[in-house]
Amino acid sequence: MSDTSIVSKNYKKLSLQIALNGLSFCVFDTLNNSVRDIQEVKFNHTQSLEDQLWRTFVDYPQLTRTYDEITVLHDNNLNTFVPKSLFEEDAMGSYLQYNTKVFETDFFSYDEMETYEMNNVHVPYVNVNNFLVDQFGSFDYKNVNSVLVTKLLDLSKNKIDKQVYVHLQETHFEIVITNQSKLLLYNSFEYKTPEDFVYYLLFTLEQLQLNPETIQVNLLGKVSENDACFAIAYRYIRHISLLDVSDAAFRLSVKNEEALHYFTLLHS
Repeated sequence: MSDTSIVSKNYKKLSLQIALNGLSFCVFDTLNNSVRDIQEVKFNHTQSLEDQLWRTFVDYPQLTRTYDEITVLHDNNLNTFVPKSLFEEDAMGSYLQYNTKVFETDFFSYDEMETYEMNNVHVPYVNVNNFLVDQFGSFDYKNVNSVLVTKLLDLSKNKIDKQVYVHLQETHFEIVITNQSKLLLYNSFEYKTPEDFVYYLLFTLEQLQLNPETIQVNLLGKVSENDACFAIAYRYIRHISLLDVSDAAFRLSVKNEEALHYFTLLHS
């Protein structure tokens, strides 16, 4: 990261969100609190991740400019949320073993979520970090779901009722259920069809004894009212809608669709 003395500051921040199937990045103007550029790049699963990262840095010169701050979001579901009162740094692998396969050789990390008195224990992509160290020198990194859950808890603070948030991506989705500023549930599901999606969603509501006739369900991520997933969920859930992101869209000078689609990236 560049020297952050007043003279050298350029008031630019770069955020990257990296998954195995692609990345997205955003350039922020921190002086005006606005978005200067936002891009998405698809990866081919038949090629190595490092080769495709290298090609992306060649194709997008924005990634090689100087920034005051660089944040990297590791977009995977190799994570679990642990209350601070139960957290022991030496036991990070044991927290993860109940919801993902872990190995002795895995590198574990955790993101502190001070406001909500919990930590997100996760497995970052070590090969991605190694590549980015060569590119940037230093940067901050965290698991994408730390951003997602923190922001959704922020949004639910003033809600009287329980809220269900569903963050849709192309091959998986996260369900976050809140009660004001408390996290009741976080889970991630892989899906292939809209029927898979609605099955997991309705099953989760049933497990938490939440009535599809009365509970508010908010959709965000790669979703619109024209999507098949929205249409099928609308048949079974009375109060379902796209999350209202108009405030963030206005503040960051982006379209509502972008604020919904790049929710985690824009709140990094």
